[in-house]
Amino acid sequence: MSFQTQAVPIRQVIGAYGFPEHTVALADSLEIAYVDAGKGKTTLIFIHGLSSYVRAWERTLPDLSRSSRCLALDLPGYGKSSKGHYPGTMDFYAEVIHLFIQRLHLKNVTLVGHSMGGQIAVTLALKYPGEIQKLVLASPAGFETFTEPEKLQLHNFYTVASIQNTPVAQVRTNHKYNFYRMPPVVDLWIAERLRMMQCDDFGLYALTVVKSMSGMLDGPIFDRLPQVRQPTLVVFGAEDFLIPNRALHPQLTTAQVAAAGGARLPHAQQVLLAEAGHFAHYEQAAEFNKLVAAFVR
Repeated sequence: MSFQTQAVPIRQVIGAYGFPEHTVALADSLEIAYVDAGKGKTTLIFIHGLSSYVRAWERTLPDLSRSSRCLALDLPGYGKSSKGHYPGTMDFYAEVIHLFIQRLHLKNVTLVGHSMGGQIAVTLALKYPGEIQKLVLASPAGFETFTEPEKLQLHNFYTVASIQNTPVAQVRTNHKYNFYRMPPVVDLWIAERLRMMQCDDFGLYALTVVKSMSGMLDGPIFDRLPQVRQPTLVVFGAEDFLIPNRALHPQLTTAQVAAAGGARLPHAQQVLLAEAGHFAHYEQAAEFNKLVAAFVR
């Protein structure tokens, strides 16, 4: 299916996130959209994964904002944040969030990162250990390692053209891969994604996704995990279809990947949630929220 490009930006076709929405300019052409909910001594910053946006946290924020200040942001190039030719490296995203923390004068910060957001969170915690108190890593990227030939395969798989020309049926399948049982509410995400594909800045979004994938592959954290000083909560879904990569590592299980990464973290507790896929924090939100609330307390 081909889409007719419309002269509207992506931010205009994404509906309300359901929490107070704000923007902050971090540079001339870099504006970050974020939601800000709740109050408390602890500040939780939520970092979404590849191809995602603030909506990934809509089952997490209501509970956790009862006892903490919760801020969830769209990374540069994603969601309602500005689009541009951004580097997409883990260091770039870490610096953006560090600047976000400084600009908003945030204290007592715990980073909550999902998938790529987990890899970004670890990168940031390693760069600025004195500014991050704790880490929550939900199905984090970076625990699974890849050889150079495998990296090349993944680099070649994600292209701007393939993202721009994804068939409608494949868009739905791609969303389904994130879940053990896809909740009906995800139909809204799919509808928004299809509207995004008609926007005049979707090419920049697709470029961001490609650069982000390269950023993950080129900014590995596995060997650096022993340097993480912060107490860390690691949560994976036992039925994660995306970690490990089924095509490249069919012999690996999610539990093995989780254990390998968790064992390298000096101050980690690790939980595997049953009947949950890559979006374990969404499918098993009540259990995830309970774990995080206890951990930050």
